[in-house]
Amino acid sequence: MNDRQPVVVGVHATEQALSLPDRDAMDLALEAVSGAIADAGLTPADVDGAQVDWPGPGGVPGEGSSWARMLGRDLRWTSDSMLDNAGSRGLLKAAAAVRAGLADTVVVGGCKLVSRGGGPVGAGVPLEFADVWGSYVVAQFALVAARHMHEYGTTARQLAEVAATIRNNGTTNPEAMMYGRGPYTADDVLASRMVATPFHLLDCCIVGEGGAALVVTTAERARDLPHPPVAVLGGGMEYHQAAYANPALHREVGQLGRDAASRAYAMAGIGPHDVDVFSLYDPNSFEIIRQLEILGLCGEGEGGPLAASGAIAVGGKHPVNPDGGCLAYAWNGTQQMTLKVVEAVRQLRGSAVHQVEGAELAVVGNAGSGAQHYEMSVLGRTR
Repeated sequence: MNDRQPVVVGVHATEQALSLPDRDAMDLALEAVSGAIADAGLTPADVDGAQVDWPGPGGVPGEGSSWARMLGRDLRWTSDSMLDNAGSRGLLKAAAAVRAGLADTVVVGGCKLVSRGGGPVGAGVPLEFADVWGSYVVAQFALVAARHMHEYGTTARQLAEVAATIRNNGTTNPEAMMYGRGPYTADDVLASRMVATPFHLLDCCIVGEGGAALVVTTAERARDLPHPPVAVLGGGMEYHQAAYANPALHREVGQLGRDAASRAYAMAGIGPHDVDVFSLYDPNSFEIIRQLEILGLCGEGEGGPLAASGAIAVGGKHPVNPDGGCLAYAWNGTQQMTLKVVEAVRQLRGSAVHQVEGAELAVVGNAGSGAQHYEMSVLGRTR
């Protein structure tokens, strides 16, 4: 690898729970950051870039440069946007900074905590142009799902098979919020109450609190660190418009992410069927079906049958969210995107709870049709 090839060398996920009443936002953010740095075998003094949510006090709310004092050194690279501090978007921007020499070691992450002192990191998603009509996030995604079902014959049972598969991964993951709550069948999903047609309660993700972080550095620096580095091989981003500014329409966002995926694969020099494990945004069961299509694993309208065939199970052709995803492991605000990277890195290290045998390539997908933006990264195990 090139000496400035960006690699992930540290990851950390805090406890994830419905509520963490004994934690405050700074405590949780510090654990995420400190844990990722320690996992990398580094110290705070080694970090010269911080894309991390700032929960306060002091400074402009969310101002990333506030982390300079906490890390004990001047920083060369910061970010003040919550979305730039999470998941594939945060990872790709940190990787670009490292490759360009703007920084050598960047920590990315943060937390969501609403029970005490959540501040900007505990903020929900404002639907300023939708709330007046009684709309909300689940309904925005439901619009796209309902049209897909009408166009292609995708069924509620196919959605339910997705939900049951991923929820059962979380049921047997001790770190997951829904550990020990299952197992679930498709019939259980279909029997749960309707939330927003076509989504039943168990088609929808859980909501909780927690944090996560990751550390990106150069391949040269990683040679002296304890874990095999995970290379950032490619990525792509795609934006239709501001999130939730207008209703999500299938004809406009049904294929959102296809261009990002094409660019990411080309950058990494791979194709979709080369990927061993997928860590994808699952705010609901349908979004997995849609991503199977835009990621090139099947044709448009074929995602439902593919998902229901068992292909997305841990032992299937295209394992998706072995940790339980947002449906069962955790959704903790924007940092659920970082949890997707954490799981991908663990899979490529060979240390995941539900390890996919021989995993060498992973795809991380964040956001989706209802949010009207998509970010994707391709990660690879180094030899």
